Amino acid sequence: MGVASSDKAVVALIGLAAAIFIIYRMYVWLQGSPRSFMKDRVPINKIIQPHPAIELLEDAGYEVIGGKLKIPLSFQVNGAAMYSRLFIDYVASKEEEHFYLVILSRPRKSLEFTGSGLRDTLLPYLLIYPECSGVLYVDTVNPAIHVVKLGKDDGESN
Repeated sequence: MGVASSDKAVVALIGLAAAIFIIYRMYVWLQGSPRSFMKDRVPINKIIQPHPAIELLEDAGYEVIGGKLKIPLSFQVNGAAMYSRLFIDYVASKEEEHFYLVILSRPRKSLEFTGSGLRDTLLPYLLIYPECSGVLYVDTVNPAIHVVKLGKDDGESN
């Protein structure tokens, strides 16, 4: 007994639906890669202003993929709105899956390399973009790159 042509059509439709589903799932999986994940969350400014720090970053193996970003902030204090902003100088990547926010040193606003100094200066960046691998603090006076990553204190280190 042979298979009816209507049965062949149903099997073909099921096969086509399965193929479309598999292709769609592969597309979604590829879009979920770390690079696209970061691009969806951290705005990337394609205009990259030249600066000596870019060469320093590239020599250290980083690729600068984004320029200056201004992050507007709004606070409500006793019903009154107050505004401020944070600035990110560059966005850099290393090895495709690691993304870093780049902050350049400022002559009038130096970073204290103490726990409280790092917290006060860099914590807002790490909290706004928790999916980044850390902050690259570039000392432009004494050319150096400091990699700052957020860790959690278990309360037992005294």
